[in-house]
Amino acid sequence: MNKTLLLSLGLLAALPALAQNSQHLVKVVATPAPAGLAAPATDLPLTLEHAWQLAEQGNPALKSARANLAAAEGQLADTQALLWNNPQIAAERLRRTVPDPTQNERTQREWAIGLTQTLEIAGQQGYRRAAAEQEMAALRETIEEIRRQLRAEVEQKFVRVVALQLRAEMETGLVDLIRENSTVTRKRFDAGEDTKLDANLAEVELGRARNQLETVGEQLIQARAELATLLQLPAEKLPAVKGALAVKPGLPYTLDQLLTAAAGRAQLRALDHREQAARNRLGLERAAAYPDITVGLNSAREGPGDAREKIIGLSVSVPLPLFRRNGAGIGKASAELTQAEIEKQAAGRDTRARVLVLWQKLDSLRQRTQRLDQSVLQRLEENQRLSTAAYRAGEISLVQMLLATRQVLDTRREVLEAMTDFALTRSELEQTAGWSASQ
Repeated sequence: MNKTLLLSLGLLAALPALAQNSQHLVKVVATPAPAGLAAPATDLPLTLEHAWQLAEQGNPALKSARANLAAAEGQLADTQALLWNNPQIAAERLRRTVPDPTQNERTQREWAIGLTQTLEIAGQQGYRRAAAEQEMAALRETIEEIRRQLRAEVEQKFVRVVALQLRAEMETGLVDLIRENSTVTRKRFDAGEDTKLDANLAEVELGRARNQLETVGEQLIQARAELATLLQLPAEKLPAVKGALAVKPGLPYTLDQLLTAAAGRAQLRALDHREQAARNRLGLERAAAYPDITVGLNSAREGPGDAREKIIGLSVSVPLPLFRRNGAGIGKASAELTQAEIEKQAAGRDTRARVLVLWQKLDSLRQRTQRLDQSVLQRLEENQRLSTAAYRAGEISLVQMLLATRQVLDTRREVLEAMTDFALTRSELEQTAGWSASQ
């Protein structure tokens, strides 16, 4: 089956074997871009691994997410301190003038110094620290999810370029074949064996084939441009890629394994951390309803120099929570927790449903590709070879030969489209489930 599948993706006569042992749908094999499609390209064709590296190095969204780590680390560092509030120190120096009946007036120099510290009494620091740790963990999982989404997007655009390169090779082979048949038709017309209608029909078919090749070339340029944009490559460099499409009879995972992986996907882990952070923030806001205690220690020197008084004092102040009980903060934190819970539940449900749908679609595409190859394509290829030989021997008309050729070409296009859809669907399935080759 693999042999005929690969034959269906190349030239009409034959295509070199492309299947390689790999866990990826898109294999890194030496399949150069088709000649004749003029477009500026990078010096060397890209492999999928190289494309992933370029994307991770230059993607703005991934860079922005990683830059947010500094803010989260700073927030976490603040919560690691012994106390949340900084102590306050106050110093005072006075010059006091005191009336004296025996003298004109008397000047006294006095000073005072004090230290105060506000203390939280309801465990706010623990809630604050736990929330910061959960936010940091959520950010790391978010970065991983962005990276996986980026790799999946790169792989899908890479697959489209590979498919269009193979399609261009197929169309190039068709042009060559029709050109040969057109030459035969012209010779037979000059010899009086074919009619003018047959000669014109051959030229029309050649023009249609060339137009189709040019159309595919334009689509290939657009696909390369989209890939270059995603990889942050210069606009004047459109990347050619080397890879192949192959539908393997088996997959390296089962549906149960995918569902298990989906339950632990980075996106869901990030949402779980955000839910825990929201729950800790709610605890923090509720604890903030309890008043903070401010403790102070003071020392001062007062009085005249010959009767200087030394004063040491301890003060405690507590605000009375009579009018404001942090209702706004508690309500906002409660709403954020509810939203985080809903988002987590919805994401888990949607992820599971999406995995099931994509699994069924992938299985359908595999069966459809096998059916086209085994029951249709093999017979049509045989008919095409027989009809070409029969036409050159003068046994059938040009119309019959072109009909057989068109049937083969249309079927090969359908096989290529099915294999492309299979590769794209598999990439989306693995990204949705959070599957990696190391699992």
